Amino acid sequence: MRAARLIKMVLLLQSRPSMTAAELARELEVSERTITRDAQALSEAGVPVYADRGRAGGYRLVGGYRTRLTGLARSEAEALFLSGVPGALREMGLEDAASAARLKVSAALLPSVRDASRAAAQRFHLDAPAWFSEPETPELLPAVADAVWDDRRIVARYRRGEAEVERSLEPYGLVLKAGVWYVCARVPDAEAGSFRVYRIDRFTAVTLDEERFRRDGEFDLPGFWRERADQFARSILRAEVVVRVSPDGVRRLPYVLDPASAEEALDAPGAPDARGWVTVTLPVESEEVAHTQLSGLGPEVEVLSPATLRDRFARDAVRLAELYR
Repeated sequence: MRAARLIKMVLLLQSRPSMTAAELARELEVSERTITRDAQALSEAGVPVYADRGRAGGYRLVGGYRTRLTGLARSEAEALFLSGVPGALREMGLEDAASAARLKVSAALLPSVRDASRAAAQRFHLDAPAWFSEPETPELLPAVADAVWDDRRIVARYRRGEAEVERSLEPYGLVLKAGVWYVCARVPDAEAGSFRVYRIDRFTAVTLDEERFRRDGEFDLPGFWRERADQFARSILRAEVVVRVSPDGVRRLPYVLDPASAEEALDAPGAPDARGWVTVTLPVESEEVAHTQLSGLGPEVEVLSPATLRDRFARDAVRLAELYR
């Protein structure tokens, strides 16, 4: 356990100019006191770990020291080859670079794990787009990807409704969601330099600026996307419907509505009636969308309000009865 931690500590210091005790402790999930002891142990073992004192101090390796403890275990090598998503790399224009990198890594591996690339490809494939859809790769995606990797500002023109808008953006990261590419970008002209999300297929022109922007090291792309995705899912739920749901309908409700909203509504339902049915208030996007979604529950749900939606289901019931009479 400790040996693995010491190796990881050396590799961390090898990959960065310097790291504070707090940063190392966070990465290795130990206390700062443990980091101090580990640094001393490495020094005694001949690894030139140097501690800079003071407020801006930290640990670093002296004299360009490079460890030879870089052999990968089979599970590590397979995980490395899984990290590349072939379709996404191709769309960003990085397929050749990724292929060259995989060849170099394969050549550096021990003979016993050189088949890790083939083993991983045989066991995992990511198909990001939703069923029954043929997403098109945005024409301007490679240009945006270049700007993301190089921390270059861009001037982008994009469609917003019937008009076109031009913005200066600092593109921080790319997200591929259900076959649709998005860029998460900071808008320097906005108040406090706010971060926003743009669909790349709505860009009509992209010009890379010669100026590079200073990236915020605290920006967390996965965390930012989770927060924005949750906000978006909740922002479109602008209406409410009241329904009675059977025990079977309760179990199926999260599969036909937004799961988080359905589960939140089911956390505080009314008392079950004699048949076990419960009354719940559900947030929905619109009456039209609610009609489509709740139709998936068939006879396991009864709409109580709004009256217009209840009437629609009543008409559906009459038509179904006529069809199956």
